[in-house]
Amino acid sequence: MTANPSLFSDRRLEAAWLDMQQRLCGMGQKRVQVRALGGDRAGEMRIRRFLHNPRVTPDEMIEAARTHTAALVGGRHVLAIQDTTSLRDDGKDSGHYLHPTIAVDADDGTLLGVVAASFLLRRGKQAVHCNKRAFGDKESARWLEATQEAARLSAAGAACVTTVADRECDLYEAFALRPPTTELLIRCHHNRVLADATRLYAAPTALGELGGSVVHVPAAPGRAERQAKVVLSACPVTLRRPKRNRAAEAARLPAKLSLTYVEAREVNAPPRVKPLHWRLLTTHPVQTLPEAQRIIDFYRRRWSIEQVFRVMKTQGFDIEAVEMQDEAAFENLVATTLIAAVKVMQMVHDRDGTAARPLTDAFDPDDQPVLQAVCTTLEGNTAKQKNPHPPGSLAYATWVCARLGGWTGYYGKPGPIVIHAGLARFNAMLMGYHIARHQPGHA
Repeated sequence: MTANPSLFSDRRLEAAWLDMQQRLCGMGQKRVQVRALGGDRAGEMRIRRFLHNPRVTPDEMIEAARTHTAALVGGRHVLAIQDTTSLRDDGKDSGHYLHPTIAVDADDGTLLGVVAASFLLRRGKQAVHCNKRAFGDKESARWLEATQEAARLSAAGAACVTTVADRECDLYEAFALRPPTTELLIRCHHNRVLADATRLYAAPTALGELGGSVVHVPAAPGRAERQAKVVLSACPVTLRRPKRNRAAEAARLPAKLSLTYVEAREVNAPPRVKPLHWRLLTTHPVQTLPEAQRIIDFYRRRWSIEQVFRVMKTQGFDIEAVEMQDEAAFENLVATTLIAAVKVMQMVHDRDGTAARPLTDAFDPDDQPVLQAVCTTLEGNTAKQKNPHPPGSLAYATWVCARLGGWTGYYGKPGPIVIHAGLARFNAMLMGYHIARHQPGHA
């Protein structure tokens, strides 16, 4: 990420943040620890002072990242994918959570960067039940707030912005109060009452099926990767406004909402495998099989944010294990880690070079000579052992880091953990290169 003159209103703080970004990407598959991150006592104290500085806030870091993202969205249909992940959780009523939004190209899946992020801190049970609180005072308001942040991408030149979220975002307010420049695609949590008093899940039954499709289901704990054959249905629906305890607030919402209901139901699932069944509500019109398939493809892109969480957590930076009592300093570290994890995933998404992203999405232009020098030591004699991407491209750098992380060029594509490990090795080499250049007598 390039420097932002206004970041923290202090050049020294900005330099410390950019240095910490690079150090995070150089840690490899290790727990984030301030002592290790600093490298030595002076570096450790510099990072501690930065994280605890009252002028340093996650909001400024995320705004700098959003500005970088906004520069990449021009003319694109952007999916603003949001979700919540646990950072610290006692398994009861207390915990610390991160709610980020990332921008993904709807057509090719390119991860463009961070859009927004907020923190949720729970300290035991709320004194007033959520059903009796105003919507703006509820934790669920974060879903609408993230959508409002995503709407800023339209002003930055995005051709279309579609917010994508899972079941927890299935809120009547999320649809009713959405910005007019933002579309929505939400997985259903409620079998809602429709305007004709029927239920949502029964809506497509009388309309028949649009046709079949194949959906790639990635591997997950307890689930093998597979290609799922699904039947797609879609129809327009009109939701009835749900009842609320706060009648005056509910009356300000529209009595009805017209949306599209899309259903994907797996047929002939393997034995002892729970069939895939997605129920989705969207503001996009869907009348044909290709339109339904496109909506399903949009929803599948939601996996991108799960991969970012994976890199942030146990299979990457292990941010959950950080022992830091100061909540403000911890949130500063989390925000920095989020941005670093997104950079790793940007490399993953352009590992084939199909998105043709430039090196500068994740690297400094001055890193290119070092990348090329390292690349020559990694290439072999066969075609698969040659870097097929042009220097100056993000795919070229990703190939180098993947090889450094242990990928041979054979047996599939490198994943985020391999690329993360290789990026750590490259950053160590880069640091050694810069140290050597400043040694006395260096030409």
